[in-house]
Amino acid sequence: MVKRLLSALEYPQSDSVNINDEVTFRKIVAWVELNKINKASPNVKNGLKNINSGDWPNVYAKYKNEIGLPNLESSQEQLQWLLGYAVQAETHTNRDVYLKHAVEHLKVTNVPSVVTENPLDKLDFHSKDFADGISNVAKLLNVTPHPDPIITLNAVAKLVTTRLSPQAQANPNEVIVKGTPFPFQDADLGFDLHDPVLNQAAKVLRILYIHDLRELQTRANELVVAVQNVTANPKTDTKLGKVGK
Repeated sequence: MVKRLLSALEYPQSDSVNINDEVTFRKIVAWVELNKINKASPNVKNGLKNINSGDWPNVYAKYKNEIGLPNLESSQEQLQWLLGYAVQAETHTNRDVYLKHAVEHLKVTNVPSVVTENPLDKLDFHSKDFADGISNVAKLLNVTPHPDPIITLNAVAKLVTTRLSPQAQANPNEVIVKGTPFPFQDADLGFDLHDPVLNQAAKVLRILYIHDLRELQTRANELVVAVQNVTANPKTDTKLGKVGK
């Protein structure tokens, strides 16, 4: 994923970089800030460029604080977050280039304004306070934060509704998956995308689709049972039935 993000950002020799090398890691961080993100203070920016300095880790710590990089454990996770942030910044900067591929004319509808007292409707979902709050909640729940806080919020909401609901806490065995993990890496995809990474992604998407399909089937069965409980009333008067002509 890191190499794909580097390729999308047009980093030189993105296919052959060794992201586990410390010097390479520093070069990528400096390059991304100088060429894509460009949000660090001048002192921090100059410190990042000096990749051979012994004070570089301290400068990098200041840089993470300035751009709001979450407290991720491994350098690879930090780099992936940083590159995702750079892609988001690049997309926002060159939005006109990408918008030409979208719908050019959007119809404006006269939607009446709705006055609501819900405090959530008054939140600024693009503010730093909101992003920091969602990041802190994600840390508490061990959810890897995404550069887009809305996506992180969706992941947190899914975890809370499935694992922390009153029903789940009362019956944890119903939501905790048990058994041997399915080796999807060795499963036969049925077609070849000529890219190992894309093939693995397709396998994951297929499993997610099957999971959603099984959940839909379960709910359909529950609906059938509920309808049968209503229609199969034991108080039915069999004398009203007619057999034959």
